[in-house]
Amino acid sequence: MLVAAGLRPLVLALCLVLPSPTWAAAVDRDFEEKREPESEVQLPPFPQPENLIPFTVSATTNNQFLIDGASLSVSDDGVVRYTLVIISPAGAQNVSYEAIRCQTAERRLYALGRSDQTWVKARNDQWTRIRENTLNRHHAALHAEYFCPIGINLLTPDEIRTTLRRGGHPALGKH
Repeated sequence: MLVAAGLRPLVLALCLVLPSPTWAAAVDRDFEEKREPESEVQLPPFPQPENLIPFTVSATTNNQFLIDGASLSVSDDGVVRYTLVIISPAGAQNVSYEAIRCQTAERRLYALGRSDQTWVKARNDQWTRIRENTLNRHHAALHAEYFCPIGINLLTPDEIRTTLRRGGHPALGKH
């Protein structure tokens, strides 16, 4: 009982210092509310094979991941917009126009490509956190290894194209 009573001040101090999940959620809400609304995004031309740059996601996937180098753009607030092409081993293609916000490690889906090489706007086009998991590993790789490595915001589409062709950013030990 004495030990438990002696730990009360320590437990109380930790409760005051460590953020609670409720506090973290409130901070996220405040951040979302303060974010300025994004202007209407112009969809790029559909990707052409000669502009596709492959990038590595993981040794455990058989899919091929490519970025349309012609679609790359970087806004003043560090948002990288790009067209992503994913090709399965069977040849099926998924094409999407997306964005990654370097500062907050979030992603956004603007549109999906159709087989007739036109775009359809995404139903859910909200910013969502990038999570390191098997299903969305390509977003985590783009954020951490290609677009926003170790807190560095790449400033131009040319820098990003070079980083993609190099296989990652030099600050990560990539050639």
